[in-house]
Amino acid sequence: MRRRRGKYTFERRATEFLKTNARFKQYVLRELERNGPMLSRELEDLSHQKRESHRWYGNRNVGILLEILHGRGVVAIVGRSGGQRLWDLAERWYPETETVSLREAERAIAEKRFRALGVRLTAAGWEAHPSASDGSVPDRVTLLSPFDRLIHDRDRAEALFDFHYRLEMYVPKAKREYGYYVLPILVGGRLVGRVEPLHDRKAGMLRVLGAWGDTSRLDEALDSLATFLGAEGVEKATYTAK
Repeated sequence: MRRRRGKYTFERRATEFLKTNARFKQYVLRELERNGPMLSRELEDLSHQKRESHRWYGNRNVGILLEILHGRGVVAIVGRSGGQRLWDLAERWYPETETVSLREAERAIAEKRFRALGVRLTAAGWEAHPSASDGSVPDRVTLLSPFDRLIHDRDRAEALFDFHYRLEMYVPKAKREYGYYVLPILVGGRLVGRVEPLHDRKAGMLRVLGAWGDTSRLDEALDSLATFLGAEGVEKATYTAK
Protein backbone atom coordinates (compact mmCIF):
# COMPACT_ATOMS: atom_id res chain seq x y z
CA MET A 1 0.00 0.00 0.00
CA ARG A 2 2.86 2.40 0.78
CA ARG A 3 4.26 1.87 -2.70
CA ARG A 4 0.86 2.43 -4.26
CA ARG A 5 0.52 5.76 -2.45
CA GLY A 6 3.42 7.08 -4.51
CA LYS A 7 5.32 8.79 -1.71
CA TYR A 8 8.60 8.38 -3.56
CA THR A 9 9.52 8.92 -7.21
CA PHE A 10 10.39 5.27 -7.81
CA GLU A 11 6.98 4.26 -6.44
CA ARG A 12 5.20 6.56 -8.85
CA ARG A 13 7.32 5.27 -11.72
CA ALA A 14 6.47 1.69 -10.79
CA THR A 15 2.76 2.48 -10.66
CA GLU A 16 2.94 4.14 -14.07
CA PHE A 17 4.88 1.19 -15.49
CA LEU A 18 2.21 -1.24 -14.31
CA LYS A 19 -0.54 0.95 -15.68
CA THR A 20 1.14 1.20 -19.08
CA ASN A 21 1.97 -2.51 -19.18
CA ALA A 22 -1.23 -4.05 -17.81
CA ARG A 23 -1.36 -6.74 -20.52
CA PHE A 24 2.32 -7.53 -20.01
CA LYS A 25 1.67 -8.01 -16.28
CA GLN A 26 -1.31 -10.30 -16.99
CA TYR A 27 0.82 -12.38 -19.34
CA VAL A 28 3.63 -12.84 -16.79
CA LEU A 29 1.24 -13.78 -13.97
CA ARG A 30 -0.59 -16.21 -16.25
CA GLU A 31 2.67 -17.89 -17.29
CA LEU A 32 3.82 -18.21 -13.70
CA GLU A 33 0.48 -19.70 -12.73
CA ARG A 34 0.77 -22.28 -15.51
CA ASN A 35 4.46 -23.10 -15.40
CA GLY A 36 6.08 -21.62 -12.30
CA PRO A 37 8.68 -21.52 -10.89
CA MET A 38 10.34 -19.87 -13.90
CA LEU A 39 13.48 -17.95 -14.85
CA SER A 40 13.00 -14.42 -16.14
CA ARG A 41 14.58 -15.37 -19.47
CA GLU A 42 11.80 -17.92 -19.99
CA LEU A 43 9.27 -15.10 -20.09
CA GLU A 44 8.71 -13.09 -23.26
CA ASP A 45 9.12 -9.32 -23.09
CA LEU A 46 5.70 -7.96 -24.07
CA SER A 47 6.24 -4.55 -22.53
CA HIS A 48 4.67 -1.53 -24.12
CA GLN A 49 7.92 0.33 -24.75
CA LYS A 50 11.41 -1.10 -25.16
CA ARG A 51 14.40 0.79 -23.81
CA GLU A 52 18.10 1.13 -24.48
CA SER A 53 20.32 -1.68 -23.27
CA HIS A 54 21.36 -1.48 -19.60
CA ARG A 55 24.55 -3.17 -18.37
CA TRP A 56 22.57 -5.06 -15.72
CA TYR A 57 19.12 -5.54 -17.23
CA GLY A 58 19.93 -5.52 -20.95
CA ASN A 59 17.07 -4.16 -23.01
CA ARG A 60 14.38 -6.45 -21.59
CA ASN A 61 11.74 -5.22 -19.18
CA VAL A 62 10.86 -8.63 -17.72
CA GLY A 63 13.24 -8.16 -14.80
CA ILE A 64 11.87 -4.70 -14.10
CA LEU A 65 8.30 -6.00 -13.98
CA LEU A 66 9.23 -8.92 -11.72
CA GLU A 67 11.07 -6.61 -9.31
CA ILE A 68 8.04 -4.33 -9.06
CA LEU A 69 5.67 -7.25 -8.49
CA HIS A 70 8.08 -8.73 -5.95
CA GLY A 71 8.14 -5.46 -4.01
CA ARG A 72 4.36 -5.50 -3.90
CA GLY A 73 4.11 -9.09 -2.71
CA VAL A 74 2.60 -10.47 -5.92
CA VAL A 75 5.50 -12.71 -6.95
CA ALA A 76 8.29 -14.28 -4.94
CA ILE A 77 11.86 -15.45 -5.44
CA VAL A 78 11.61 -19.15 -4.62
CA GLY A 79 15.04 -20.52 -5.52
CA ARG A 80 17.88 -20.39 -8.01
CA SER A 81 18.91 -22.30 -11.10
CA GLY A 82 22.40 -21.81 -12.48
CA GLY A 83 22.79 -18.71 -10.35
CA GLN A 84 19.60 -17.16 -11.75
CA ARG A 85 16.54 -16.40 -9.64
CA LEU A 86 13.42 -18.53 -9.94
CA TRP A 87 10.10 -16.69 -9.77
CA ASP A 88 6.63 -17.86 -8.86
CA LEU A 89 3.33 -16.52 -7.56
CA ALA A 90 3.79 -15.37 -3.97
CA GLU A 91 0.50 -16.90 -2.85
CA ARG A 92 1.98 -20.36 -3.45
CA TRP A 93 4.87 -19.73 -1.08
CA TYR A 94 3.93 -17.09 1.48
CA PRO A 95 1.87 -18.40 4.40
CA GLU A 96 -1.47 -16.81 5.20
CA THR A 97 -1.14 -14.20 7.91
CA GLU A 98 -3.34 -11.86 9.87
CA THR A 99 -4.26 -8.70 7.98
CA VAL A 100 -3.49 -5.45 9.79
CA SER A 101 -3.91 -1.80 8.93
CA LEU A 102 -1.12 0.12 7.22
CA ARG A 103 -0.52 2.17 10.37
CA GLU A 104 -0.20 -0.97 12.50
CA ALA A 105 2.16 -2.55 9.98
CA GLU A 106 4.38 0.53 9.88
CA ARG A 107 4.43 0.66 13.69
CA ALA A 108 5.44 -3.02 13.89
CA ILE A 109 8.18 -2.55 11.29
CA ALA A 110 9.52 0.50 13.11
CA GLU A 111 9.66 -1.45 16.39
CA LYS A 112 11.47 -4.39 14.75
CA ARG A 113 13.95 -2.03 13.12
CA PHE A 114 14.55 -0.26 16.46
CA ARG A 115 15.15 -3.56 18.24
CA ALA A 116 17.47 -4.83 15.50
CA LEU A 117 19.56 -1.64 15.30
CA GLY A 118 19.68 -1.07 19.05
CA VAL A 119 19.48 2.72 18.92
CA ARG A 120 17.56 5.38 17.06
CA LEU A 121 17.78 9.14 16.75
CA THR A 122 14.77 11.06 18.03
CA ALA A 123 14.01 14.74 18.53
CA ALA A 124 15.36 14.35 22.07
CA GLY A 125 18.59 12.68 20.95
CA TRP A 126 19.80 9.08 20.77
CA GLU A 127 17.51 6.47 22.34
CA ALA A 128 18.62 2.93 23.15
CA HIS A 129 16.23 0.00 22.84
CA PRO A 130 15.38 -1.57 26.24
CA SER A 131 16.87 -4.89 25.12
CA ALA A 132 20.13 -3.35 23.89
CA SER A 133 23.23 -4.45 25.79
CA ASP A 134 25.88 -2.02 27.01
CA GLY A 135 28.47 -4.78 27.47
CA SER A 136 31.92 -4.77 25.91
CA VAL A 137 32.22 -5.39 22.17
CA PRO A 138 34.26 -8.47 21.12
CA ASP A 139 37.71 -7.70 19.76
CA ARG A 140 37.10 -8.83 16.21
CA VAL A 141 37.94 -7.58 12.74
CA THR A 142 35.62 -7.97 9.80
CA LEU A 143 34.59 -6.35 6.54
CA LEU A 144 31.02 -5.11 6.20
CA SER A 145 28.82 -5.50 3.19
CA PRO A 146 27.58 -2.16 1.82
CA PHE A 147 24.12 -3.45 2.74
CA ASP A 148 24.93 -4.49 6.32
CA ARG A 149 22.29 -3.08 8.67
CA LEU A 150 24.98 -1.40 10.77
CA ILE A 151 25.71 1.02 7.91
CA HIS A 152 22.64 0.63 5.71
CA ASP A 153 21.39 4.00 6.92
CA ARG A 154 24.37 6.13 5.81
CA ASP A 155 23.36 9.20 7.83
CA ARG A 156 22.89 7.11 10.98
CA ALA A 157 26.29 5.44 10.49
CA GLU A 158 27.96 8.82 10.10
CA ALA A 159 26.23 10.23 13.19
CA LEU A 160 27.11 7.18 15.33
CA PHE A 161 30.59 6.36 14.11
CA ASP A 162 31.76 9.59 12.43
CA PHE A 163 32.28 7.47 9.33
CA HIS A 164 31.18 8.87 5.98
CA TYR A 165 30.36 6.01 3.63
CA ARG A 166 28.73 5.86 0.23
CA LEU A 167 28.49 2.99 -2.25
CA GLU A 168 30.03 4.36 -5.44
CA MET A 169 29.17 1.63 -7.92
CA TYR A 170 26.63 3.98 -9.50
CA VAL A 171 29.10 6.88 -9.61
CA PRO A 172 31.08 7.43 -12.85
CA LYS A 173 34.60 6.09 -12.42
CA ALA A 174 36.24 9.47 -12.82
CA LYS A 175 34.13 10.90 -9.99
CA ARG A 176 34.62 8.13 -7.41
CA GLU A 177 36.38 9.09 -4.21
CA TYR A 178 37.38 5.51 -3.42
CA GLY A 179 36.25 2.65 -5.69
CA TYR A 180 33.50 0.61 -7.29
CA TYR A 181 32.75 -1.80 -4.40
CA VAL A 182 34.44 -0.63 -1.21
CA LEU A 183 33.84 -2.36 2.13
CA PRO A 184 34.09 -0.70 5.57
CA ILE A 185 36.55 -2.21 8.07
CA LEU A 186 35.00 -2.91 11.48
CA VAL A 187 37.37 -3.38 14.43
CA GLY A 188 35.54 -4.07 17.67
CA GLY A 189 32.92 -1.33 17.84
CA ARG A 190 34.68 1.14 15.54
CA LEU A 191 34.67 1.71 11.80
CA VAL A 192 38.33 2.44 11.12
CA GLY A 193 38.83 2.28 7.37
CA ARG A 194 37.78 0.80 4.06
CA VAL A 195 39.08 -1.56 1.41
CA GLU A 196 38.22 -2.55 -2.15
CA PRO A 197 38.83 -6.30 -2.55
CA LEU A 198 38.44 -8.24 -5.79
CA HIS A 199 37.97 -12.01 -5.98
CA ASP A 200 39.92 -13.22 -9.02
CA ARG A 201 38.16 -16.54 -9.51
CA LYS A 202 40.31 -17.60 -12.44
CA ALA A 203 43.52 -17.17 -10.43
CA GLY A 204 41.89 -18.31 -7.21
CA MET A 205 43.18 -15.23 -5.39
CA LEU A 206 41.74 -12.34 -3.42
CA ARG A 207 43.30 -9.10 -4.62
CA VAL A 208 43.16 -5.64 -3.07
CA LEU A 209 42.60 -2.70 -5.38
CA GLY A 210 42.90 -0.09 -2.66
CA ALA A 211 42.76 0.48 1.09
CA TRP A 212 42.15 3.61 3.16
CA GLY A 213 42.27 4.62 6.82
CA ASP A 214 43.57 2.40 9.61
CA THR A 215 44.54 -0.87 7.89
CA SER A 216 46.76 -2.21 10.69
CA ARG A 217 44.52 -5.26 11.16
CA LEU A 218 43.20 -5.54 7.63
CA ASP A 219 45.12 -8.77 6.94
CA GLU A 220 42.99 -10.60 9.51
CA ALA A 221 39.79 -9.57 7.76
CA LEU A 222 41.18 -10.41 4.31
CA ASP A 223 42.22 -13.90 5.43
CA SER A 224 38.70 -14.49 6.75
CA LEU A 225 37.11 -13.20 3.54
CA ALA A 226 39.40 -15.35 1.39
CA THR A 227 38.39 -18.44 3.36
CA PHE A 228 34.71 -17.57 2.97
CA LEU A 229 35.09 -17.10 -0.78
CA GLY A 230 37.17 -20.24 -1.23
CA ALA A 231 40.16 -18.26 -2.52
CA GLU A 232 43.57 -19.91 -2.27
CA GLY A 233 45.19 -16.83 -0.83
CA VAL A 234 45.43 -13.06 -0.60
CA GLU A 235 47.84 -10.89 -2.54
CA LYS A 236 48.59 -8.69 0.46
CA ALA A 237 51.66 -7.09 -1.05
CA THR A 238 49.54 -5.43 -3.72
CA TYR A 239 47.97 -2.83 -1.43
CA THR A 240 49.13 0.13 0.58
CA ALA A 241 46.91 2.31 2.69
CA LYS A 242 45.86 5.53 0.96
